[in-house]
Amino acid sequence: MKIPDVMQAIEITAPGAAEVLQPATRPVPVAGHGQILIRLAWSGVNRPDVLQRAGAYAPPPGASDLPGLECAGTVAALGGGVTGWQVGDAVCALLPGGGYAEYATCAAEHALPVPAGLDLRQAAALPETAFTVWSNVVMRGGLRAGERFLVHGGSSGIGTMAIQVARALGARVWATAGSDEKCAAIAALGAEPINYREQDFVAELQRAGGADLILDMVAGDYLARDLRALADDGRLVLIAFLGGARAELNFAPIMSRRLTVTGSTLRPQSDAAKAAIATELRERLWPLIETGAVKPLIDSTYPLARAAEAHSHMESSGHIGKILLQVAAED
Repeated sequence: MKIPDVMQAIEITAPGAAEVLQPATRPVPVAGHGQILIRLAWSGVNRPDVLQRAGAYAPPPGASDLPGLECAGTVAALGGGVTGWQVGDAVCALLPGGGYAEYATCAAEHALPVPAGLDLRQAAALPETAFTVWSNVVMRGGLRAGERFLVHGGSSGIGTMAIQVARALGARVWATAGSDEKCAAIAALGAEPINYREQDFVAELQRAGGADLILDMVAGDYLARDLRALADDGRLVLIAFLGGARAELNFAPIMSRRLTVTGSTLRPQSDAAKAAIATELRERLWPLIETGAVKPLIDSTYPLARAAEAHSHMESSGHIGKILLQVAAED
């Protein structure tokens, strides 16, 4: 496989609205020690990409300034010390950045084989959501069979993955969304939908005995309501703050009801931490995907050159599942 010197990419020309995403020509990155170079076929669009474009989420030191945190494609080159991969292997991968381009590098341990039965398009919808959901719902949140689980933003890429993972683990699942169409999609995945424009999720969960675990990407004024929706000894895991980063809380119920409030964000974590998550995914989640118990749900696809339209669609919150960019035709 001949690797060119330059590639097409989409760069953030200045912080701002979707139109600041513009085509550019960039040098093809070189795989460093412990890294692989991937020739991308598809790239995922995620909320952190939108935040980075707006100037609110800087990439970590050493990462590409190009947006894009997940991809699927084929291994184009191996850096020094890499074992377990060969040039030509089909992979999907968690990226530190750089996914809106024809080539990207990542730590070899952050790539995973394309699950049996999936194509590259479907595989591109997996890494960011799989890493986020598994690390927060299972590894951090400790969800177990028979527990009651609530996820906010149930029709998002994260939400649709969380519903399926929780169901596969034997939990009873509720999910919030803001339209009848989205609630129908949630119900089709096996969750009990809550239309937050018409229903009070606190009351719904309290009637069922309270949630053992809540996955929240809203924060803000949802925090106090989340605590009321939890069962005694319940756990709240925060992964974003679309509703605001600050809230006032009464710590008395946290203490008296033995509640746990925790959270994480994926991108700043160490390479070793991400590699540990990847190992769990390969051993525990990939078999569920290969049996069809968990499936990527794709809302829409756009050519790489139309990344700005993909961002506008995400910001409209009209999507159900993942939004993808097609970087190249699949071989």
